[in-house]
Amino acid sequence: MEHSDPPHRPGFLRSFHARLIAGTLVWIFAGVGIGGLLLANVVRGHVEFEYVEELAHHSEELFNLIEPSADTAIHLRAPLSDRRFLTENSGYYWQIERPDGDSLRSPSLGAARLSLGLAFDRPGQTVQTQAPGPTGKVFLREMVVTLAGGRGPARIAVGTDQRLVGELLASFNWTLATTLSILGLGLVAGAYAQISFGLSPLRRLRRALRHIQRGEAAHLPTDLPQEVAPLAASMNELIDAKDEMIRQARIQAGNLAHALKTPLAILLDEGERLRAEGRDSSEIVAQCARMQRQIDFQLAHARAAASRIGPIVGTNLGDALHVVMRAVERLNQGRGLRFTLVPDHLDARVLCGSEDLDEILGNLLDNAAKWARSAIQVSAQPIDGFLRITVEDDGPGMPADARERAFLPGERLDEQKPGSGLGLAIVRDVTGQYGGRTRLDQSPMGGAAVIVELPSAP
Repeated sequence: MEHSDPPHRPGFLRSFHARLIAGTLVWIFAGVGIGGLLLANVVRGHVEFEYVEELAHHSEELFNLIEPSADTAIHLRAPLSDRRFLTENSGYYWQIERPDGDSLRSPSLGAARLSLGLAFDRPGQTVQTQAPGPTGKVFLREMVVTLAGGRGPARIAVGTDQRLVGELLASFNWTLATTLSILGLGLVAGAYAQISFGLSPLRRLRRALRHIQRGEAAHLPTDLPQEVAPLAASMNELIDAKDEMIRQARIQAGNLAHALKTPLAILLDEGERLRAEGRDSSEIVAQCARMQRQIDFQLAHARAAASRIGPIVGTNLGDALHVVMRAVERLNQGRGLRFTLVPDHLDARVLCGSEDLDEILGNLLDNAAKWARSAIQVSAQPIDGFLRITVEDDGPGMPADARERAFLPGERLDEQKPGSGLGLAIVRDVTGQYGGRTRLDQSPMGGAAVIVELPSAP
């Protein structure tokens, strides 16, 4: 059965927080935007309706103010109540016309005239039109009336500049947009706070997992919301089960080592006995030594792998170094070796199990003591999230073309020197289990410098 790769998603889609925020933003902006448009249209219709009603009121008032007279001239008993019709270019205009050309205009028109188009022979008709005005287009309400006293029909038109309606609507729309923007931002802030608060248990769970990975905690917290608590409880059970498996694996590895070491010791003794009798036992001794090296190497590898699977506990370099150094000094006390610790950064912590760090330092110092003439120096330096540990000696050093070969299991560059040839191989293997690096270089002291880089702990 073929398995297709999951579709690639942008980074933000792999976050619950980002997904919820993005979905909330879409709904908030869509709701606020659509609501704003609907409200703006409702208000526009209401404003236009109010202007129409106002023009109708002014038209009725103007008709009622026409003074009956015997002559054909049009006169008003009094000006309109709205004073804006008296101010020139105010945007509020009226005009009365008769078929014979007699007309009367509001003072606000000045010398201008409104272009009217309603026919005189249709009394009672009313229309809403647009016509040019002194300051732009005018929204007009025209109607044909019959003048009192048998003076015939007349056209009455009352209008207002469309710019006034536009300015009023623009002012309202600006206020509406500002208000809705503030409301939208408030909703976004509230949604962000709500989502952040709702997802805080997941962030706490993530921090707890990070603490477990760093060895700062053994279990996840249990005082979590009921939606997350079962997950934390199940993960704690898995952690306990894994720790028990690691413990059992270490016990079995130790038992296996002891079970193999006894037969090997017997075989070695038998080989020595045969040699003492003058019989050739070199092959038996060589194979037993090879088996012993493989057992030691594989046990170190298994122990480091098991430690890497479990929580990585930050270990203090200085504490481990002093213990190991004293042991190596006792083993070499007759040689007069001088051990020097450069104090800078020795109090740093590395992401490495204490037993594995002892294994690394023990093999490094033992290897340096094997080759040193009189002095060994250990120093540490933090570099890009790693702690670089350098062990140097004043021995003969090592050719550049033989440095990589020194890390091969069982490789001994000098058969006269004691040892199994596993020390540097175990150092590189255990260091690699923790994501570290190991290399050999030339020391300013004249001998070799073994450089180990381990991840730094908080």
